[in-house]
Amino acid sequence: MPIITTSDQVELFVEEAGSGEAIVFVHEFGGDMRSWEPQVRYFSRRYRCITFNARGYPPSAVPDNIDAYSQRRAAEDIRDVLDSLGIDKAHIVGLSMGGFATVHFGLIAPQRALSLVVAGAGYGAEKEHEDYFRDVSLEVAAQFEKQGAEQFSKTYSLAASRIPFLQKDPRGWQEFQDYLSQHSAFGSAMTMRGVQARRPSLYDLEAELKAMPVPTLIVVGDEDDHCLQPGIFMKRAIPASGLAVMPKAGHTLNLEDPALFNQLVAEFLASVAQNAWLPRDPRSQPSQIMKTS
Repeated sequence: MPIITTSDQVELFVEEAGSGEAIVFVHEFGGDMRSWEPQVRYFSRRYRCITFNARGYPPSAVPDNIDAYSQRRAAEDIRDVLDSLGIDKAHIVGLSMGGFATVHFGLIAPQRALSLVVAGAGYGAEKEHEDYFRDVSLEVAAQFEKQGAEQFSKTYSLAASRIPFLQKDPRGWQEFQDYLSQHSAFGSAMTMRGVQARRPSLYDLEAELKAMPVPTLIVVGDEDDHCLQPGIFMKRAIPASGLAVMPKAGHTLNLEDPALFNQLVAEFLASVAQNAWLPRDPRSQPSQIMKTS
């Protein structure tokens, strides 16, 4: 499990398994590289699967300067992982915080992305909820520092969008909470303040998204309310995109329903490999719904 050094001299802990085209999995705020185990076990049979812990998540480094944490930096860390491993292009798969990083990677380095899977991304993007999201993000950071990760994980893991996971797979949910309890409270607080609370709304990136050429699969759970509308927005904005809505699913999509998630991603990757995941045909635009001439 090598340690790579980013372009701003931060050490990141990396794991890989399998061979073939590379897939980089980018974890959510409440997870870490271990959160992708159901995907690594499945996809490493045919792909080179790479996971890493984001900065702030030991054994990766935990910088003590807030300026070391940002949405831009999270996307650049993906590029630095590719560079350090000698990989020119890769499929990028991200969940939630990792989904935002995946979108931004597609914006800053589209030539390095074979495809993007953006799952459970959208919290804080809705313009009417921006102020609330920033305020609650800062409160989450404060509670991590005040209570510590072991104690506060018991509260954070019971957020509304985690309840579907708890209901359908209590054992899997408990493992998620156990892993979260082991995180660095300081690293979690810095990540929440530097990345989550300061990231731009997806809606402010509409022009850039419309110009992004990378094949993109957007995946949302139908009980992950604050990601549904942003998911539809991204579907309409990104030219070569498709939207999959997983039924009776919350935020922790890849762990809640790993078989369905893996199937969706596998079929998407197969389409990309055949150059069959194309931008939307203009003939299918809504204005053409009733053809008269």
